Amino acid sequence: MSLPPVKHAVVLLVDGLGAHSLKARSGHARTLSSAFSKQSTIQSGFPTTTASAIASLTTGTRAGQHGLVGYSALDTVNDRVLNQLSGWDSQLDPATWQRVPTIFERATELGFTAVTVGAARYRGSGFTKAVLRGAQYLAAGSLAERLRTAMAVSRTSDVASITYVYVPELDMAGHAHGWQSPQWTHALEALDSALAGVVDQIEPDQGLLVTADHGMVDVPAHAHVLFDTSPELLRGIRHIAGEPRCLQLHFEANLPKEERDQVLERWLEAEGHRSWVASRADAIAAGWFGEVDSAVAPRIGDIVVAARKAIAYYDSRIANDHGRLMVGQHGSWSDDELRVPLLRFGAFAQ
Repeated sequence: MSLPPVKHAVVLLVDGLGAHSLKARSGHARTLSSAFSKQSTIQSGFPTTTASAIASLTTGTRAGQHGLVGYSALDTVNDRVLNQLSGWDSQLDPATWQRVPTIFERATELGFTAVTVGAARYRGSGFTKAVLRGAQYLAAGSLAERLRTAMAVSRTSDVASITYVYVPELDMAGHAHGWQSPQWTHALEALDSALAGVVDQIEPDQGLLVTADHGMVDVPAHAHVLFDTSPELLRGIRHIAGEPRCLQLHFEANLPKEERDQVLERWLEAEGHRSWVASRADAIAAGWFGEVDSAVAPRIGDIVVAARKAIAYYDSRIANDHGRLMVGQHGSWSDDELRVPLLRFGAFAQ
């Protein structure tokens, strides 16, 4: 993909906006649809989850390099599973866990202005420090306010700038109600309205890109797979990471190879008809995580179970698992999860 040169670049990341979903609801999003075509989609990386995908966007590398290999991942030093979005604490340093310089760090070294715009609640999070480091963080409330703030950066900066804007509302509606719900459509309409409020005011030296981290599929409650009800699947498993549509299973540390092979065979026999089931070695060899650094490899599950059908995996032993209330899901290889829009406005549309 090539873009014309601009002095000020703005990237709007809409969490959960799949290309298929946008196409299906195009009548509710005239501004977005005006820039949408077969040539305006790209493929997100695997796993199709926010932590991994945003880190890939802001570093230009795949999960096997930046190290955020899933929604949750194994912290090998502390022998625990860490939520990559909200589970950061003093035992983990965002500056070293996410291992690659960000585009914002590289931009500021070259004398550019680098800014991110988002909700105030994300300003000091470990995830922000990991994937947005190097940029000045500007907090803004409503979606319309975030967009106005981002465009104002471009207009008031004397030097070239790159500005990143985060939109979580669509993903939140999708998780709670599904992307086929009226609530998701309403969030899409609100996004489109806010976007329409700024695109006509873009300066000649400004370019705006709209993209997403992943799409989603709707998974009804009856399609939940409660894997703990088959105890043989958990023999030899110490940690369960990843997310409902992409489990990452970690063996007990001293489990013999023969028993490891047996665990993998049990998962293949039980779930191979509806999921891609692969060992870590096979997943890495197949390029699922891109090129994988040796320091990152242990974070990836010994077994990766990526849903092929519209299912989601849960452990019913977990009390009050609010995740089981989610309708919209993502994390796996389906086209609905992988394909996202890449829409060009302003100077980028020339």
